[in-house]
Amino acid sequence: MSAVLLDVVHHPLKELCFLLPPRLDSGGGDSRAEPLGRTSSYTRRETRLAALNKHEDDTSSRDYKKMYEDALAENDKLKSRLDDSKQELTKIRTQLDKVTQEKQALEKRVTDMEEELKVLTELKSDNQRLKDENGALIRVISKLSK
Repeated sequence: MSAVLLDVVHHPLKELCFLLPPRLDSGGGDSRAEPLGRTSSYTRRETRLAALNKHEDDTSSRDYKKMYEDALAENDKLKSRLDDSKQELTKIRTQLDKVTQEKQALEKRVTDMEEELKVLTELKSDNQRLKDENGALIRVISKLSK
């Protein structure tokens, strides 16, 4: 009786076969253990199993592990690119600092040269004034000596 109860638990349609009158087949045994709608219940069961298998195929087609590994690989690739970009940025900043220092040095040199040019112009004008004074003094001395 417990085996029959287990069958009822596993096959819900089997509990209906207890309501049917006993049939005698060629073996002379009681065939109430076999439900009359066996084909349709098996068909439904096969359909249900096929749907479950399809769901499992859908789940396996998602392949979460592969998606996770792909995401990790993409993250590693992006981290590598970020590191490369950071290194390039550091290099460019160093070059920019160097160029800025050179520019400041050149600007200072230009300022110094402009100052020297002003001094040179003043010296040339002083030199020209002294030459003119010297010429005038030479003329005065030559007139006095005659």
